[in-house]
Amino acid sequence: MLQNYTFIADKRGVRRSFLLFFSLFLLQVTAFAQNDVRITIRENNITVIEALKRVEKQSGLSIGYNNSLLRDKPALNLNLDKAGLDYSLSTILKGTGCTYELKGKYIKIIPQPVKEKPSSDKQIRGKVTDETGEPLIGVNIQVQGSASGVITDIEGQYSIEAPVGSTLNFTYIGYTPQNVKVTDRSVYNVTLATAVEQLNEVVVTALGIKREQKALSYNVQQVKADEISGIKDANFINSLNGKVAGVTINSSSSGVGGASKVVMRGAKSIEQSSNALYVIDGIPMYNFGGGGGMEFDSRGVTESIADINPDDIESISVLTGAAAAALYGSNAANGAIVITTKRGQVGKLQVTVNSNTEFARPFVLPEFQNRYGTGSRGKDGGSTILSWGAKLNDASRTNYEPKDFFDTGLIFTNSVTLSTGTEKNQTFFSVASVNSEGIVPNNRYNRFNFTFRNTTNFLNDRMKLDIGASYIIQNDRNMMNQGIYSNPIVPVYLFPRGDDFELVKVFERWDPARKINTMFWPQGEGDLRMQNPYWIAYRNLRLNNKKRYMASAGLSYQILDWLNVAGRVRIDNTHSEYEGKLYASSSNTLTDGSSQGHYTVNNGQYSQTYADVLVNINKRIQDFTIVANIGASYSGVTSKELGYAGPIRETGIPNLFNVYDLDNAKKRATQVGWREATESIFASAEVGWKSMLYLTVTGRNDWASQLTHSPQASFFYPSVGLSAVITEMLKLPDWVDYLKVRGAFSSVGNPYPRFLTYPTYSYDANKQDWKSQTNYPIGKLYPERTDSWEVGLDATLFKDFKLSGSFYYANTYNQTFDPRLPVSSGYDKLYVQTGYVRNYGFEAMLSYGHRWGDFGWDSSFTFSANKNEIVELVKDYVHPETGKTYNVDKLELKTDEGRGFGKAKFILKEGGTLGDLYTHADLKRDINGNILIDDSGNVTAIDNAGDIKLGSVLPKANLAWNNSFSYKGINAGFLLTARLGGIVYSATQAYLDLYGVSETSAAARDAGGVWINGRSRVNPQSFYEVVASQSGLPTYYTYSATNLRLQEAHIGYTVPRRWLGNVCDINVSLVGRNLWMIYCKAPFDPEAVATTNNYYQGIDYFMMPSTRNIGFNIKINF
Repeated sequence: MLQNYTFIADKRGVRRSFLLFFSLFLLQVTAFAQNDVRITIRENNITVIEALKRVEKQSGLSIGYNNSLLRDKPALNLNLDKAGLDYSLSTILKGTGCTYELKGKYIKIIPQPVKEKPSSDKQIRGKVTDETGEPLIGVNIQVQGSASGVITDIEGQYSIEAPVGSTLNFTYIGYTPQNVKVTDRSVYNVTLATAVEQLNEVVVTALGIKREQKALSYNVQQVKADEISGIKDANFINSLNGKVAGVTINSSSSGVGGASKVVMRGAKSIEQSSNALYVIDGIPMYNFGGGGGMEFDSRGVTESIADINPDDIESISVLTGAAAAALYGSNAANGAIVITTKRGQVGKLQVTVNSNTEFARPFVLPEFQNRYGTGSRGKDGGSTILSWGAKLNDASRTNYEPKDFFDTGLIFTNSVTLSTGTEKNQTFFSVASVNSEGIVPNNRYNRFNFTFRNTTNFLNDRMKLDIGASYIIQNDRNMMNQGIYSNPIVPVYLFPRGDDFELVKVFERWDPARKINTMFWPQGEGDLRMQNPYWIAYRNLRLNNKKRYMASAGLSYQILDWLNVAGRVRIDNTHSEYEGKLYASSSNTLTDGSSQGHYTVNNGQYSQTYADVLVNINKRIQDFTIVANIGASYSGVTSKELGYAGPIRETGIPNLFNVYDLDNAKKRATQVGWREATESIFASAEVGWKSMLYLTVTGRNDWASQLTHSPQASFFYPSVGLSAVITEMLKLPDWVDYLKVRGAFSSVGNPYPRFLTYPTYSYDANKQDWKSQTNYPIGKLYPERTDSWEVGLDATLFKDFKLSGSFYYANTYNQTFDPRLPVSSGYDKLYVQTGYVRNYGFEAMLSYGHRWGDFGWDSSFTFSANKNEIVELVKDYVHPETGKTYNVDKLELKTDEGRGFGKAKFILKEGGTLGDLYTHADLKRDINGNILIDDSGNVTAIDNAGDIKLGSVLPKANLAWNNSFSYKGINAGFLLTARLGGIVYSATQAYLDLYGVSETSAAARDAGGVWINGRSRVNPQSFYEVVASQSGLPTYYTYSATNLRLQEAHIGYTVPRRWLGNVCDINVSLVGRNLWMIYCKAPFDPEAVATTNNYYQGIDYFMMPSTRNIGFNIKINF
């Protein structure tokens, strides 16, 4: 089905809005241009520093000075009355030995030049570092009372001439200034301490706008590049797990490069995605990919965000709340991960080489048995695929272990980055690769990244052009996650324990009659369509090839010191090709009955075009600061897929994989596509008062193409927030270095579903005809809105402790979903917009960092807890066809749509959660709840036991404890993560019991039977034929998802540059991920997921195991 549609916004409305904004700008420009700075100070006995502060407030200019230069100067008697700026500064600085420089809106107080005696000067050199031993770049070093000064280079080194007896002043923003007396020494190494009271951290927020941390009314968490690049993951999103609060990250069972599920502050939507929005350099990225096989199709998937090279990332801002992401409007409800990429730096050429090698093995596997052999009912005969045979003696035991099938995976990650630049032009370039051999034979993943970025300043630095380009080549082979078809771990796990696995390693035999190799698998298919696992690995091929390029350009112009205009554009295009090749003699179920093979080919074209324009204001008026942004954007996304699939005809050539050789009667063409566009205008304004109180207001209006044929063509999304820096308002105890309280409200949306406002049709490939209309058109489409409230505080205590906490409360209403109400025969479903879901919770982070000489320790603890509740489903809904009123307080989701599995069903109930898992199946019981045993000594299952709640797959809380240690050149650290609450369901364990290969089934045989009601024994095979059949009774295969693990650890050493002739420094480290599962009751990793979609988290159906990775990393800085 190819559905293309576009939406044209009300252009006149947009033009009117721009004219209004432009007129306001002109008025402000005129007003500020006429502002002639005048200074009035009438006061006796005023210090020089206090007088400069008065000038700073009255002029709106920023004044920078060194306290040590002015602290001891005599007090002044001033009588300035509307004096000019030059006269005022000259009067204040008279007799101090200082003068000033005025550049733009910044005044710098500097010592007056004095004549020096060259003969007494000596050459001084040294290095300036911070408390962690890292070099500080750009530290200002000045000879006190002289104009002589230098700054440190990229290695923190400096060299300056100064006379003996003089004083060197070391100053750097955010650090306490330090003075050093020059003696007869020639080398002075200086360590600058962080000045807590001077820190004014700037963070990247929505649209890439930089804001002062103290002004933010919502929670923004920053993650630095080294926190994700030190211990690498091909999908860097997984490296964020445990490092930010309020974010639940489930890694994919697809293996290296697989898609991840990222949910912030709870699932919000019944039917739409709850995954976070990704933003690169301020521009939202449509995350193509995701999903994944679940029940039959075991195909793994990757996603667009996994293409990003971690070594290209400068920093990451995590916007967990809707208020933080409010400027993204209809895409903001699920929070955002804002990625800032690297750009060239001023200075000489810097080259960084990074090489990482890791070895992977399965992390969590079920417990298997190998002491009972092939057969049934305790005998060797009766079955070739079950392991319910006689107990094996030492001579007949093969000691088969499923883990022996898995290879040791190898992951090679390499990158080279180059950075160089002058004050006018900076360039960044990188080349990177990921090459992986998975734990399943013949599984491969390769990715190659090429990135270029250049920043150029023109017109006396008023204009800046920033261009960038990335090219990505990615291919993978046999990426798998879970499901039974073409999944090698199904026959590996269930392999009959009395058989010799060595025989099937030669997986194919020559068939002289057919003159081809055919599969060797004497064990048979069973009811799971099992094949030889090595045949699956080498002859059931899944091949993906992807080429992607991204090109971006940004142009900004500084009209006035306080007024800037900027524009950006980015094009992101991807071409992908998927091929599925099932060789001749594969299971006929998979080849559509053909003995010659089966072929699938699918070509996809995915593109996103984004453009915006921003006008930025940053103005100070006496005690007030104004930071405002006004702009408009366009985003267009297109997806097109065209494919063929079918069996190779019986008269064709076996294993010839092309569309010409397919069976004409059975081959099917698929064509799927869509196109959507959103046009927006937005604005934000932040007003600060005396650097202690900040009010922030934002608004965005979106015209979305999904609203075509809906009476209302656009919707508005507002937010408001207030931040108060208490330490600037009140005198607090000395141990309270910084304290801020904040609060925010926002009303934002989820992306609109497609094709709901007008009739659509789908194509039936089997009947080769169009089906009836798919859904009854919604007359007026509203956005799924999330109204969110948030309050929190941020504090720095005892200089070394930092605390951040947030409480939030969010309602998501206008839920758009199908409650399966009756609809006329012309349609197959009726979507409604009613009901709402509530999420409320708490998230916190406590960190500590300190140095004792050469030893340093940094530690952080994160905690987040979320309560999810369905407040309302369908209430007083009037049917558009019949006028009948409907109320629905329970909705059982369909398992055939990937919402639940087998007898485990997701049932939504008012008062419940979006993760509640139920079953209707149980063993037959008496009125007292005891299991009934029939006359044959067997138990019986029933499917009408009512709603039996198994639990919720959603966690109650997540915790993490991250630590890093340093001593001279040695660095080490570890990360512990924990999940509390929730359940998981393992259909895999049920089949292991059914086939008699589990340790549980062997232990039952050892005990003489399965104990029932504490007093009766039932034959183990008979018991598990009832309890474990058809994916099992979920009441017996549900486990606690609570787990605690050592998620990361590393230890390394940096070889000093001086040992290597000052050519480079080298860091060598040993790294590990998923090293130790300290506590876990589930037979698989409860944090792994097979798909990023809703309603499949916590379900295991022969899921690929997560991996334990151990390796080493080498980083060389030239």
